[in-house]
Amino acid sequence: MRARWLASIPMAALALVTIYPLVFTTNVALKTRREYVLDRFSPAGSPRPDNLATAWTSVGMGGYFATSLIVVTCAVALLLWLGSMAGFALGSLRFRGSRALYLGCLAALFIPFQVIMVPLARTMTTLGLIDTRPGLVLAYVAQFLPFTIFLMASYYAHVPPEIVDAARIDGNTLFGVYRRIMLPIGTPALISAGILDALFCWNDVLIALLLMPSAENRTLMVGVTSLRGQYSDDIPTFAAGVLIAAVPVLIVYLFFQRHIAEGVAAGSTKG
Repeated sequence: MRARWLASIPMAALALVTIYPLVFTTNVALKTRREYVLDRFSPAGSPRPDNLATAWTSVGMGGYFATSLIVVTCAVALLLWLGSMAGFALGSLRFRGSRALYLGCLAALFIPFQVIMVPLARTMTTLGLIDTRPGLVLAYVAQFLPFTIFLMASYYAHVPPEIVDAARIDGNTLFGVYRRIMLPIGTPALISAGILDALFCWNDVLIALLLMPSAENRTLMVGVTSLRGQYSDDIPTFAAGVLIAAVPVLIVYLFFQRHIAEGVAAGSTKG
């Protein structure tokens, strides 16, 4: 019992340190500018949700939110589709060059985006995809596909090969095996990969800043970054923008944290 209490004290302290920035931001977002200047740490005297409305409409956070939602949804759908098929091929099937392809995907995980950002920008400019949502979707797919393939291949590698052999004997094509058997089996890993990919894409600033330079096509995180300069003298409005960007991530984490843990654990212990 004493050991449990000793372990719970630092964990509770870590939880408080993690939660406090969100509480502080929420409190600042509900203050007037005068209240913040007088005392930034005191509780808001009369909470003002008007700051959230101002950030959503006047500042343009609503448009940024819509852009992020569309881009992230399309990117995650493509990532799960391509990543699950490639993961099935590299994790469950054995063919000439499969090991080299898997190692290539694994090596791609260690390449920083800064190394490829100039060639990527030139390629996107040549194809006319700069400052377009499809261009940003393709960039996200290219950046995060190796991780998705690695996660799905690791999961499918623990599925007994007899399942695939039995399905082939029953007359299924490889795509039929993937669609009817492996895709349902891989649901936990798909959920984990989808959530993690969504968080990666939603929180990205560098790729979106590079490929979406115009103000009207900014993503939500780039929009929040731009608020820091535009509203440096209106911190409550800036805090409201930060809160709008943080709430979707917090909701995803609260509702799907168990799925992430179960998917990763299932991929590592199944078999």
